[in-house]
Amino acid sequence: MRDDPANELAYAAWPDVPSGALVLLPIGSTEQHGPHLPLDTDSVIAHAVARRAAVALPTALVAPVLPYGASGEHAGFPGTVSIGHEALRAVLVEVVRSLSLWAGRIVLVNGHGGNTATLDTALRLLRAEGHDVAWTDCSVPGADAHAGRTETSVMLHLAPERVESKAMTVGDTRPLAVLLPELMARGVRAVSPSGVLGDPTGASAEEGHRTTDAMVSSVVARITAWTVDGRCRLVDPEHQPGTRQLDDEAVRS
Repeated sequence: MRDDPANELAYAAWPDVPSGALVLLPIGSTEQHGPHLPLDTDSVIAHAVARRAAVALPTALVAPVLPYGASGEHAGFPGTVSIGHEALRAVLVEVVRSLSLWAGRIVLVNGHGGNTATLDTALRLLRAEGHDVAWTDCSVPGADAHAGRTETSVMLHLAPERVESKAMTVGDTRPLAVLLPELMARGVRAVSPSGVLGDPTGASAEEGHRTTDAMVSSVVARITAWTVDGRCRLVDPEHQPGTRQLDDEAVRS
């Protein structure tokens, strides 16, 4: 699949925007991703997945990416900008209400696991108001937690010039279930001074290409099937046990 600026809402003039369009809204973050990845990694991935998914979806438009999320768990690192759950919820609610004045279905394509609690609550309200909205994530089976092999491979595919390969370092590689209590209590820096949860050193652009294609295919399948669960999340028509968010959704502020 390819990127297509023709699907970007930001590029359009208002007469070119079709009434009832399917709108994909990428939700990212601005937060540390170790010493080797840029602060907007989640935003880059969410935007790329949304853009490539839109190519396969008739009448789909991609709204500008929302670059700030709930990233309090990364607050111990310079560069992180978190607006927290309350502000993020207000932004999501008002953006969807505005889009609904002219759009049809709206899908929030989330790239940061810390946003998921807010997505759940915001979209429950919006769906109760009658908006045809749901969310989905950028997920693959077996992804590591943060700034490890998975995200690094995807960024080597999407934006290799922005990956500082010489700065890659192995972070805490223990299972997230083991790390989670301390992460929730003290933040990422308490368990990984580098900010990495995983091992990025085996990452490759080829693996990133395959991973990105898998994420895009999954998003397209979920949107096409349009089955919404109790969290207002689109369900994979062929659910794969063990699938999880790139930034595991359990790691939240």
